[in-house]
Amino acid sequence: MSDSTLLGNGMVATGTGGPDSHVPRTISDGAVVWEDDRIVAVGLETELRRDYPDAGYLDAGGGLIMPGLVNLHHHFYSALARGLDPGTPMRDFHEVLDRLWWRLDRALDAETIRVSAELSVVECIRWGCTTVFDHHASPNCLAGSLDIIARTIGRAGLSAVLCYEITDRNGHDQARAGIDENLSFIEAHRDDTRIRGIVGLHASFTLTNETLADVAERRPARVGCHIHAAEDPIDVVESRRAFGLGPIQRLERFGLLDERCLLAHGIHLHAEDYHAIAEHNAVLIHNPESNANNGVGRLDTVGAASHGCLIGLGTDGMSSAVLRALRFAFLIQRAARRDADTGLEVLPDLLFNNARVARRFLDEPLLGELVPDAPADIMVVDAPTPTQLTPDNLFGHLVYGVSDAPIRHTIARGRPLLKDHRHTTIDPEAIAGHAREIAPVLWKRFHALGWGTRFLG
Repeated sequence: MSDSTLLGNGMVATGTGGPDSHVPRTISDGAVVWEDDRIVAVGLETELRRDYPDAGYLDAGGGLIMPGLVNLHHHFYSALARGLDPGTPMRDFHEVLDRLWWRLDRALDAETIRVSAELSVVECIRWGCTTVFDHHASPNCLAGSLDIIARTIGRAGLSAVLCYEITDRNGHDQARAGIDENLSFIEAHRDDTRIRGIVGLHASFTLTNETLADVAERRPARVGCHIHAAEDPIDVVESRRAFGLGPIQRLERFGLLDERCLLAHGIHLHAEDYHAIAEHNAVLIHNPESNANNGVGRLDTVGAASHGCLIGLGTDGMSSAVLRALRFAFLIQRAARRDADTGLEVLPDLLFNNARVARRFLDEPLLGELVPDAPADIMVVDAPTPTQLTPDNLFGHLVYGVSDAPIRHTIARGRPLLKDHRHTTIDPEAIAGHAREIAPVLWKRFHALGWGTRFLG
């Protein structure tokens, strides 16, 4: 029996572009062959069938064969919040945090952390995401929480970069415990090829100088930070009031702004902030659907990119559908500028930028491309292209058709996790059924918790 698998009967797009990628190719009647966890050949199906006559066969059903997607900013812990009524008005973003998310994270226990991760992993696989960066918080079940998530991800077959959200909003002792959780996880997974750690930070306005100094002193070399930055004006205003500096200047001051710094949102920054981000090769992560839902504004991707910023894409817990987030980013860019010719300056590179960033953390220089020696992370979109597909018009196909289509296959490191629309490593119906049983208990704990977190300084 051959150890090779040939995925054929589809249109292949070997990449999604980007300034330092291999030149993307589109191959009609194309195929991809992998052995173990590595791609070994990409080309015409007729030629690859001849070269690999004993390979197993997986039928793409005429769909679009693409690299598996990367999500740079997710919140698995939010999965059980669907339909939750906070029971109180939320008039601004601080109240959304204080009365919804900061109560929910305090209500989580080990079981609800695990089930939230399972629900999120199901959706990542369903939408073709093979690598995810998750940002977690559970103050009353802190120690070992990242291990719970990692075990779920490992069993399901995805790759991930995980962190715990350090914050002083629950007191400095909890901030120190958050640092310890990150560092122990980072050390335990230092040599893991699939799951790695990064230091998680909530947002500047909930972090004291003492905590940032501690993070700067204790984080290992070549380990970055994943932080919320200027999602709402409150982060900028309160950081300056309490500490005399804005969020980006504080990161610079403590030496935390570097090429492994991931900045989620970045909406309410200024030109000098974007210039500093670009100068330090840090990464801005656009989360368009979540930003619209919270009413906090929109990242000006074109403006940030004009300062040299590298911009990626996340879903921020709103969903796990990265292609849908890409489409939304494109549409709100055009709506905001009232210009039907904008959106093509930056947005076509977001998917590749995600892969480019993931390479830094997983030591996979070809991740995000379908080329020999790349990880066999592949998705098949069940959307036979009705018109010609070329590297130049791939983005148009993605936002005007592919983003709405279901995924037929999701393959992660050579392992089919979704095969003909069915999960192979995780049972969505059983997980959803268990989630319905435990959600009322979580919600009861949630409603028993108060709110009214005070600012620092």
